[in-house]
Amino acid sequence: MSFKYILAVLCAAAFLSPDGIPDSAAQTGSTAKPRLGTVVIDAGHGGKDAGCVSKDGRTYEKNLTLAIAKQLGQKIKAAYPEVKVYYTRLTDRYLTLNERADIANRNNADLFISIHINSNQSSSPSGFSSHIFGRASGKDSDLFRGNMDLCRRENSVILLEDDYTTKYQGFDPNDPESFIFFSLMQNAYYEQSLLFAGEVVQALEGGPITKNRGVSQDSFFVLWKTAMPAVLLELGFISNSADLKVLTTEKGRSQIADRLFNAFRKFKTKYDNSLDYSSASLSMAGATQQNRSTIAGIQSASAVYGIQIMASGREVPSDDKAFKGYSPVVVKDGDLYKYIVCVSGTEQEVRTAFKTVSKKFPGSFVVKVEDGTVSRR
Repeated sequence: MSFKYILAVLCAAAFLSPDGIPDSAAQTGSTAKPRLGTVVIDAGHGGKDAGCVSKDGRTYEKNLTLAIAKQLGQKIKAAYPEVKVYYTRLTDRYLTLNERADIANRNNADLFISIHINSNQSSSPSGFSSHIFGRASGKDSDLFRGNMDLCRRENSVILLEDDYTTKYQGFDPNDPESFIFFSLMQNAYYEQSLLFAGEVVQALEGGPITKNRGVSQDSFFVLWKTAMPAVLLELGFISNSADLKVLTTEKGRSQIADRLFNAFRKFKTKYDNSLDYSSASLSMAGATQQNRSTIAGIQSASAVYGIQIMASGREVPSDDKAFKGYSPVVVKDGDLYKYIVCVSGTEQEVRTAFKTVSKKFPGSFVVKVEDGTVSRR
């Protein structure tokens, strides 16, 4: 699968989609603009896409996700009137995965929450889980196989579209080879997505659905297409009688929504406190002493080049294991801290180093830094 193919998929949004359904109160807003100012809540499935169905055929995933999404949005608005809350749907309406991601992107969301309910052929599995975009590990073969089945099911809504081969550039959720292109992409908001996913599973612990299935990285199309921290939540198993009993009661759904709101509240606090708008656009905080002197010598140049290996909404310590031994330069570009290694005044020198760096960071790419702005080469 060629790189041009991947770019084609990334650019395949040239079609009309709704702008998202705002909470009515969000339009009035306050003059004070919060740092986490917009959240998009996605009720999974809808319309002709019922999602998972209970064994007795009476309960549809699409109805449960919509009910919980509305309650979560209401709780956020009640506590944070200044936050804009958008829903991908407020009725039993069918939306494509592209449209869901588009709603979040065109509304410049700071957080995307996609709500789902899990299912299994066996009635034994139960519990909740958080999923962020990433490359799933096959270390635990049973878990890996289960997550791949989950990915296929959540991505399979694509097949409901008559022209899906055009819109998704041939992506077939039933074809294992179609997942290859996911492994080549990196979510620039990995750190923040992981933080929110962790807050969710912690908040849900001790709630009406008891089993914590943890956080995993998986190849969900709707997460891949969103340009902000994004998490897909599986809030229980419709195939498990105990979970289903909780999900089909107003009290149970309200308790789940309360806990999701607590996770949002904690994440918002950390997110807001992580953004330091007064910091310099080019920081030496993450560089070794050797890198400091090297960078100081080339800062006077009109432009420098490097390899971006990570981006985050907060500064990450220079000795963090995520850097795999590299000492990156930190560039504050807008709301993001971008971590760049192998900085040089010569692009060719950087491209030579990229052959080695890309083996450790498959999603890395060469960038140009000029006037505090990072642009991809």
